[in-house]
Amino acid sequence: MAMSWKAMKGMLDRELLLKRMGLEERSPAGDFFTGLGLFSVGVLVGAGLGMMFAPRRGEDLRAMMTDAWRQRTGKPTQGPDYQAMGAETAMPPPQH
Repeated sequence: MAMSWKAMKGMLDRELLLKRMGLEERSPAGDFFTGLGLFSVGVLVGAGLGMMFAPRRGEDLRAMMTDAWRQRTGKPTQGPDYQAMGAETAMPPPQH
């Protein structure tokens, strides 16, 4: 007894057939988030490499970045407020 292709198609479940073949259906959302994750990792690695090979010394670069961050956030970089911020997190001097 020969079956037509339309009759066979009606009997097959697409998900079951893909599972038996070891395949799965691709979702565009999954591809998007995978690409977004890879892009984010690339940005972080690029920023790290850029800082490693920067023409300035590490101290100068960190000071420049700290000042830029404080200007953006509105936190003081000088004066008693700044000193008070450092006093909260500062470690006591070593005892000899």
